[in-house]
Amino acid sequence: LTDKDRDKLLFWFVQSGMWGRFSGSTESYLDKDLAALEGEGGGLDRLLEELRLWHGGLRVEPAHFTGWSLGARFYPVLYMLTRMGEAKDWGSGIPLKANLLGRMSKLEVHHIFPKAQLYKRNYKRPEVNALGNFCFLTKDTNLEIRDRLPEAYFPEVEAAHPGALASQWIPMDERLWKAENYRDFLNERKALLAEETNRRLQELLHGESTWLEGAVRPVERTVELVGGITSEEEEQELEEVNQWMEEHGLPAGELSYEHTDATTGEPLAIFDLVWPHGIQEELSQPCALLLNEEASTIALASKAGYRCFTSSKELKRYVNEEILAGLDTAGA
Repeated sequence: LTDKDRDKLLFWFVQSGMWGRFSGSTESYLDKDLAALEGEGGGLDRLLEELRLWHGGLRVEPAHFTGWSLGARFYPVLYMLTRMGEAKDWGSGIPLKANLLGRMSKLEVHHIFPKAQLYKRNYKRPEVNALGNFCFLTKDTNLEIRDRLPEAYFPEVEAAHPGALASQWIPMDERLWKAENYRDFLNERKALLAEETNRRLQELLHGESTWLEGAVRPVERTVELVGGITSEEEEQELEEVNQWMEEHGLPAGELSYEHTDATTGEPLAIFDLVWPHGIQEELSQPCALLLNEEASTIALASKAGYRCFTSSKELKRYVNEEILAGLDTAGA
């Protein structure tokens, strides 16, 4: 591949992920894409045209960053922008590009407005864990900020490292740094994130802007997306479960699994950790580990055929008693 073709393929990959190209009838879309790429007269342009015919306009709008939780489709986009752009750490001022960070390459999710402060002011969970309230920082910086509000720590960051706030797409209107204006802050930051995303996508096209033109499909949600990993602590616990499974010779589950409508492909929920075909594939029931979720989320997973567990302890007991014990018996 030439550099130009490589970037165009990356453009397709990012776009496919953002719009959930393979969240519904995966095989049928794969067949269409392979035909567009490899069939008569095929190639990358045909592949992109297939994507645009399916989705409509490929430009990102602020409303696309309305999702919440670490399982939202645009969460990886935020991470991508941080790593490929000029985003800087707020404590050290160093760029957060993967090739420049060295030993500190593991970043942590930071709630710009602290969760406790927002809950205290009666903001709801989807607002508290909105993508617009996330950024990535080094662990030391995250710990240093603690639970202070932006109106307290933003001036310190800007004084020590001018431009570091703007590098992470923070609105510079100081009125928006106050908790009572949190919703306005989210709206402004979503606009900045959408603008940066489109700029980066445009770069991948090397001037072929026609792929970003055309009417954008309206952002509509007929069903409220439920579930999702909402904290670093939850994510760490789920990763430890996966590690425990692998240590016992069993497959790791899928983190932040997007559960969709089988017909429309519309996302309905984000399940924390799942084995969609069972821990023993096709031999045991599909399983889902759902931490700190509402009863409605658990009911949705159960209706979809998952055996649901609400704690790591419950899941491990099931694995020990019904999976590992059966393997020991079979091997005896």
